[in-house]
Amino acid sequence: MTIWVDADACPTVIKDILYRAAERKQLPLVLVANQPLRVPPSKFIRTMQVSAGFDVADDAIAEQCEPGDLVITADIPLAADVIKKGGQALSPRGELFTKSNIGSRLNMRDFMDTMRSSGEHTGGPPPLHQRDRMQFANELDKILARA
Repeated sequence: MTIWVDADACPTVIKDILYRAAERKQLPLVLVANQPLRVPPSKFIRTMQVSAGFDVADDAIAEQCEPGDLVITADIPLAADVIKKGGQALSPRGELFTKSNIGSRLNMRDFMDTMRSSGEHTGGPPPLHQRDRMQFANELDKILARA
């Protein structure tokens, strides 16, 4: 199993949890971003810089992930692509995307896009709280225990 991170929007505290997990489980962790990233020195952790552009990092992750891999992303279309390929997708807030919930998540995302494009101010995501970090760490531990 490789853990892929949609790193441009991933909070630092979540990356820190992932760094520790990669070392503890000795699993490859790849952070994909369109800018240079600083990561701790490790034979398990690496970065992949992609060119700037809309969905370039997402496309690189979707192309390279394999069945059984885990992708950390808040991007619903990327999560859907990963699930189609037989991978797992987990949001930085600890929400596990599955075959049974990804369709409704895509529908809600599309609905919100339509609202925003019509001029409706929908606001952004709420700040990441301690309970979100705990939920993420707990879900990550469950996934890694099954791997």
